[in-house]
Amino acid sequence: MSGRTWKIIEALNWASSFLGTETNAPELLLAHLLSVDRTHLLLKLREDCPQDVMEQFQSLILRHKKGVPVQYLIGEERFYGRSFLVNEAVLIPRPETEELVAKVVEKINKRFCKEERITACDIGTGSGCIAITLALEIPNLSMTAIDISGKALSVARENAKRLGAHHVEFVHGNLLAPAIEKKQRYHIVVSNPPYIETEMIEKLDIGVRDYEPRLALDGGKDGLDFYRAIIEALPKVLKPQAIVGFEVGFGQSDDVMMLLRQQFPDAQIEKTYDINRKDRIVTAEIGF
Repeated sequence: MSGRTWKIIEALNWASSFLGTETNAPELLLAHLLSVDRTHLLLKLREDCPQDVMEQFQSLILRHKKGVPVQYLIGEERFYGRSFLVNEAVLIPRPETEELVAKVVEKINKRFCKEERITACDIGTGSGCIAITLALEIPNLSMTAIDISGKALSVARENAKRLGAHHVEFVHGNLLAPAIEKKQRYHIVVSNPPYIETEMIEKLDIGVRDYEPRLALDGGKDGLDFYRAIIEALPKVLKPQAIVGFEVGFGQSDDVMMLLRQQFPDAQIEKTYDINRKDRIVTAEIGF
């Protein structure tokens, strides 16, 4: 790649040809290296690409070709209109999870007064995208975010600091065990737990299978291990009137709804389909 000066458009065309697939990865990576957004990158297409940037760009494209997700190469991902730091210690935030947050926000606004102090818990917080977003969207919310991974919590804490989410407490522990130990109770419990069936892990896209944390993917033999454990513990941590929200894998909603119904026979339980018409969200309104 050295030996001559490349125009930005030439660099993008080389990367697209090298990757051999329809992807916006070259634009995202080069815009990141040039510290511009996509619009400004496109305005610079006929400008020279600095040699040091070209060398970094080539290196990133080579790594992406091997399967490293663009988000890890850039070190961030957009979620609910905000930029979250990500690395290989945390799952990359996804649009489906934005829909979970939107549904929980909708139910909070429906069930609770804006003057009421609400307590909430995010189980398996990862990058903190759910906990932090809820805390910023609902100012009267006090959020506890739990994760078993210390490395993930470091990322989440940094995201909270950068985004000004001051009412989020990050706790190291397994699922709801820290809350039970401290006898804490919540109005809201939300989680996007691991839900991929163990035997399906090896069939995932290489970027997910080889680079995203298995700890955040593997949901056991049928993908439901974490839902069972969380739902079994919920009576010990929920306030009399509470909302529970889960992201689920495609086709898992009926099973998760059944688990909730067994635990809370009188709850209002529903599933919500995402933008791709997949059953992606299960919620329960308890005690209302």
